[in-house]
Amino acid sequence: MTARLFRLSLLALCLTTPQMVAGKETPSKDTPATVPETQTAKPVSPGQSAARERQRKCGTEWRGLTDAQKAAQGPKWPQFWSQCNKRLKGNDKV
Repeated sequence: MTARLFRLSLLALCLTTPQMVAGKETPSKDTPATVPETQTAKPVSPGQSAARERQRKCGTEWRGLTDAQKAAQGPKWPQFWSQCNKRLKGNDKV
């Protein structure tokens, strides 16, 4: 009797709350979608612009290397980016 009551209550719970997924309600078809207000983007600083340009140049160099050259060189992308960035900034003291 208890198991049957448990199954019935579980079934009733599932039927009454179909929009409940992982503890969050999903919007129904009747609920209008709310669009968040767009925020104005801050202008990119000259330093950020220069860093992005250096990253593009280093990425182009990285993609131009063959797999054999990458293996011989040793470092993965983060190390390559660090060395390339220093070289392009002129801070390479090697």
